Amino acid sequence: MTASSQTKASTARFGVVVFPGSNCDADSHDAVNSFTGAEARYLWHKDTELAGLDCVILPGGFSYGDYLRCGAIARFSPIMKAVRRFAEDGGLVIGICNGFQILLEAGMLPGAMHRNAGLKFVCKLVNLRVENAATPFTRAYAPGQRISIPIAHMEGNYFIDAEGLAEMEQHDQIVVRYCDEAGEVTMEANPNGSLGNIAGVCNRDGNVFGLMPHPERVCDPVVGGADGRGVFESIMDFLVNKR
Repeated sequence: MTASSQTKASTARFGVVVFPGSNCDADSHDAVNSFTGAEARYLWHKDTELAGLDCVILPGGFSYGDYLRCGAIARFSPIMKAVRRFAEDGGLVIGICNGFQILLEAGMLPGAMHRNAGLKFVCKLVNLRVENAATPFTRAYAPGQRISIPIAHMEGNYFIDAEGLAEMEQHDQIVVRYCDEAGEVTMEANPNGSLGNIAGVCNRDGNVFGLMPHPERVCDPVVGGADGRGVFESIMDFLVNKR
């Protein structure tokens, strides 16, 4: 194997989907490209080919203006069929904020979103407790670790019925919860009314992850923190060890 082919083989390739109305695609793209051995490229919502990618990111924003319901129109984009096939084949998919909403609307993650309790847009730094540190997206964190990551959303009030919640808990699908500075999950620490303070969940296979907070916005101390960097470190570690 030549040196160039070794370099090519060690590169983790990410695709960042751009929908009309996405506004966090550049942040996600830059966060990925800040890692040695990672390479991100943009994908247009009309693309249908994901060959050669290791991970797909559905970024935050207001896809299609968030008309009807957040993510309800984006789920019908041509690229979402490819994303679904990609996940079914074991590819990693992460949806951040609006991307999480899209994954819920597409049925790729369990549950649904309501408008925030109080019906107000919430934009602030929140504390999260890592409930499942064994996923490809959280393995850089310790179980129970508290991290601080910003949120910015109007519809982040996560809900699922009692039966669905029991199944998720049984299969460790609740990945992060809103908590206070001491790491305690309290009603006061819940910024949007989410059931059980749920901030992020994964599918049963663990390769699809959605969360409302924005890890891509805290990947460098220069911009106020680096607690979100662990999400991308986790993905990189998983891909490297997978090979």
